[in-house]
Amino acid sequence: MTQHAVLYYAPGAASMVVHWLMLELDMPHELRLVDTAAGAQRSPEYLKLNPNGVVPTLVLDGVPRFEAAALAMTLADRDPQHRFAPAHDDPLRADYHQWMFHLANAVQPLLRQWWYPHEPAGEANADNVRASVAPRLAAAWERLDTRIAEHGPYLLGDTVSAADLYLAMLMRWTRSMPRPATDWPHLNAFAQRMRARPAFARLYEAEGLTEWTNAPATATA
Repeated sequence: MTQHAVLYYAPGAASMVVHWLMLELDMPHELRLVDTAAGAQRSPEYLKLNPNGVVPTLVLDGVPRFEAAALAMTLADRDPQHRFAPAHDDPLRADYHQWMFHLANAVQPLLRQWWYPHEPAGEANADNVRASVAPRLAAAWERLDTRIAEHGPYLLGDTVSAADLYLAMLMRWTRSMPRPATDWPHLNAFAQRMRARPAFARLYEAEGLTEWTNAPATATA
């Protein structure tokens, strides 16, 4: 199926999973940077595409769509070989749905609250929000670490899916938190596998990212 895709993105933001998947699928696409630091996501022009005022927005065959998890699932299903999503009659399809929705509904919102604690409770309660979020995030990483330990090396076993790209993106967001997701041993090994993928290097080059790689830290004078 011929697809013309335009991705509105910000480096390292939730658009990352969509961009990464398109690279994995060798899908032709155009990138359009949204300067979130300057508030471009709230401009009238952008809000016409995405009324939520966030990234990503993916214009696919002329139709703008949003929600990172939904976009990733749509792209994975539209790939003729279904390389990143189990087929509809595959028993793993239910697991795939479970983990995609779990990441979208139970993990990503906690990270949003950690990084933007003023949103749910105001600036004065930022410390309280983070104190509440931290143990819930730890429980989420523990659950995911157990999943990888028992069913790995990926969320669905031996095959990489869009859910793994999504999980790796969320883990990356914790890199400077007091307890990053890589503190859990099976998640740490999972992260190393995901960062070793050639498309990950292409993603980093395209988005100008440098942190959270498998490369050893460079000593500074």
